[in-house]
Amino acid sequence: MPADTHRRTPRTPSLGSDTRRPHGTSPLLRAPRAPRALRASRASRARLRIALTALVALASATLTALPSEAAGTASSIPSAPSASSASSALAGTVEPRVAGRLTGTLSDGATWIADVPEDWNGTLLLFSHGFGPTVARNAPTDAVRTELLARGYAMAGSSYDPNGSMWALESAERDQFATLDAVAARIGAPRRTLALGQSMGGLVNAQLARDGGGRIDGALGQCGLVAGGTDLDNYQLDAEYTVARLLLPGQDVPLVRFGTAAEASATADLLTRAVTAAQGTPQGRARIALAAAFLNLPAWAPGQDRPAPADWDGQQKQQYAWFAQGILSFVEGGRYAVEQSVGGNNSWNKDVDYADLLAASPHAPQVRALYRTAGLDLRADLRTLTEGATITADPAAVRTALRTSSAGQGLEVPLLDIHTTADDLVPVEQENRFAARVRAAGDGALLRQAYVERQGHCTFTTAETVAALHALEHRVSTGRWDDAATAGALQRSATALGLDGAAYVPYTPARLSVGRPSYAP
Repeated sequence: MPADTHRRTPRTPSLGSDTRRPHGTSPLLRAPRAPRALRASRASRARLRIALTALVALASATLTALPSEAAGTASSIPSAPSASSASSALAGTVEPRVAGRLTGTLSDGATWIADVPEDWNGTLLLFSHGFGPTVARNAPTDAVRTELLARGYAMAGSSYDPNGSMWALESAERDQFATLDAVAARIGAPRRTLALGQSMGGLVNAQLARDGGGRIDGALGQCGLVAGGTDLDNYQLDAEYTVARLLLPGQDVPLVRFGTAAEASATADLLTRAVTAAQGTPQGRARIALAAAFLNLPAWAPGQDRPAPADWDGQQKQQYAWFAQGILSFVEGGRYAVEQSVGGNNSWNKDVDYADLLAASPHAPQVRALYRTAGLDLRADLRTLTEGATITADPAAVRTALRTSSAGQGLEVPLLDIHTTADDLVPVEQENRFAARVRAAGDGALLRQAYVERQGHCTFTTAETVAALHALEHRVSTGRWDDAATAGALQRSATALGLDGAAYVPYTPARLSVGRPSYAP
């Protein structure tokens, strides 16, 4: 058996330290790994649960009874034309007991939807949607749904619990697994189940790959927020704090512990106005570049040519374009949602050394050059930031975020992550952070990551998505990645589809600038 075909039982996430010296402080949690016999017992129970689910589904069909947990309806949709994939290991089609659009409601109020073609190929794709309204979705785009249904895939996804925060990580994984049960009870057990997640749903997707317990065969992540909720809030805090401290000196700007969405919006407006005003001077532009470095913000904006490597002014101008488009409104709105979900502030900057943080950033040469041009003392600004860093986290919120909003503490199934190289909302550097955790857990052989040379968040073509799915299917079918997930193979596969183009490239993301301890198993 190839070295990367093993499965492992779910592991409780734990918070540890980076191998390098951390600059920040955090509560530390560590959970011992289960003994081998216990892990085998859990795996056996998982397989038994799958068998029982299939048996219940068969009995339900015989007795024409609906499952009690999730009632659903079906409506007729046109039969999609068959278009079998050469990379799919599943030959032939499966006749589902019910085809068309299915809907249902779970016990916590979450809704689910599924689309099932009449010529189902036996594979069920479970889609985890990103941050936003808790409405059921089963595909990243309508175009992807249309293409995959035409190729015989069934697709399902839940809304997550609609009664709480849009950062619905407390319920997302549970609701996705419940959706699998509900859909299987309606259409029959799939031959194969693959998870697909986008943005925040990419974090959910990584959790499903970690905790699948035999219920997921493989996972494909797109622009996933795989570094987790606390890393996200911490590096965003660094950028917000830099804007507030250097561009609004003397003003008391609320940055954490928002009581209402309106408070978060007011902070976003205040910070955005400060950035807009600062762009008019060399000194302001240098300080915006410093904040952008801490935000891990790419220097390549939509609709523009990529600046030359040493075009510092051009890079800053494109970073400012992201700010002008309202990125801070997304940041502050997201922070409010995370705080509502985890029960407090899970970020901190007390004891962070901002000089060390900048030194580790790939944007450090740009910042230094712009400070020299502006005649500003960079060391003085970094000292000001370090000395004024007093924000502390709520330990219970950090623990909750660790439990609900982290990933990378291991993988049970193969996971392929794809990411655009200039992502403003979920920086590509998150993939570096995530891969380090997976390797530390001993599961690096199960992970592959590939990159698309394009600006924006989750801006994948349909061809890029289908090609990545085929690469994952190759790994699941053969037990080997071979070269299926390399940039060259993915580009050839996507181009051969004749759809809407592709831009896979060889790429290695830089380290995520976050300056705090990392999660580790």
